[in-house]
Amino acid sequence: MGSIKILRGNFIHAVGLGELEIYEGAWCVIENGRIREMLKSLPTALAEAPVVDTGPGFLIPAFSDIHVHAPHLPYAGVGFDEELIPWLKKYTFPLESRFADGKFAETAYREFIRRLWRDGTLHSCVFATLHRESTALLFDLFRQSGLSAYIGKVNMDRNGIPGLSETADQSIEETIELIGSYHRPDGRVRYVLTPRFVPSTSDRLMRALGDLAEKYRLPVQSHLDENRGEIALVREMYPAYRDYADVYDRFGLMPKGRTIMAHCVYLSEREIDLLSHKEVMVAHCAQSNADLASGIMPLRKYLDRGLRVGIGSDVGGAHVFSMQRHVVETVQASKLRWVGNEAEKPVSVAESFSLATRASGSFFGNTGSFAVGNQFDALVIDDSALECGLPLGLRERLERFLYTGDDRQISARYLCGEEIPEPFPKAT
Repeated sequence: MGSIKILRGNFIHAVGLGELEIYEGAWCVIENGRIREMLKSLPTALAEAPVVDTGPGFLIPAFSDIHVHAPHLPYAGVGFDEELIPWLKKYTFPLESRFADGKFAETAYREFIRRLWRDGTLHSCVFATLHRESTALLFDLFRQSGLSAYIGKVNMDRNGIPGLSETADQSIEETIELIGSYHRPDGRVRYVLTPRFVPSTSDRLMRALGDLAEKYRLPVQSHLDENRGEIALVREMYPAYRDYADVYDRFGLMPKGRTIMAHCVYLSEREIDLLSHKEVMVAHCAQSNADLASGIMPLRKYLDRGLRVGIGSDVGGAHVFSMQRHVVETVQASKLRWVGNEAEKPVSVAESFSLATRASGSFFGNTGSFAVGNQFDALVIDDSALECGLPLGLRERLERFLYTGDDRQISARYLCGEEIPEPFPKAT
């Protein structure tokens, strides 16, 4: 028998798309960081094990953000009168160029990690910049924080700006160096290959990254079919290819079961079939899609077609980190989509919650629910400040927290059974 601890409380998690399971007044037995069993009563054999009583609130699985840009925090909420391509050139690229400065990068990245922790996002898939040194720093800071992440140096050797450009040779060499230094397949912080998107990544560089994906069995993250102008640009650049997704696929950048493609607002029928076959995880970024006028992704259609879908914040294409907000805005976007297309039933709150926990968490391994054998990765929610005199059940309290709560209701954060303290706390 390994190290055992027990948490007592009310547990809520998704066991399927929109299917919630509730353990009221239960004991969760954790052994070596994993859930051994969920019990309605505590047997005498465990009477001597340490118990943490989490109180009258409830516990939910930790949130997983499967698409976020670490350098974009300083401009989150800025420039949203622009659409994607002008916004990148006017705001994003100049900001990213500043990450050549190690001091600037460290200040920004510490705050980025602190914000993730604050909002209960304990797993994330992260874009850095093209700078090797500041990307290495981001790896080091995540390791110090105790949070879980996939991190990738951005690869972009064309269509940048002065101060934000690299050659294909430089990009390949530095990527290989970072993989050697930081990728640990069984580690808490791992490497993900990160071609920014097709317009920024040359054929030679995409081919080399595809080779690295195969050689090291690495995952890949990028952007796909986000914006009409972007799609038109790719079509102009690759007229002989069948569609945007075909470009990634031909260069080996859709390894089966190991790929995240963000946005996917305008997938063609052929692309849907391809992503389904490749078991690609679609990162749905409802807030960013609205902020940059990209459109409303047909979420219900994709779910009905069997696509893997999780939720990404896409900060700074979006303006908040809170996965609560992104759960809610996923529901709201699907309702707006339904108004114009009644065949696409809106997703429920329970479905959206399951996407941000169980579905998104699946990319990181055995996390995202309180299933036996999973890592115990959880948030303790004290919703007493949200009470207004009306008795509610736990399912209703979860919904109220998602819509009206914030980080002040998260009283504890657990990863692999250990409580994670605030990383890099500011001096008071």
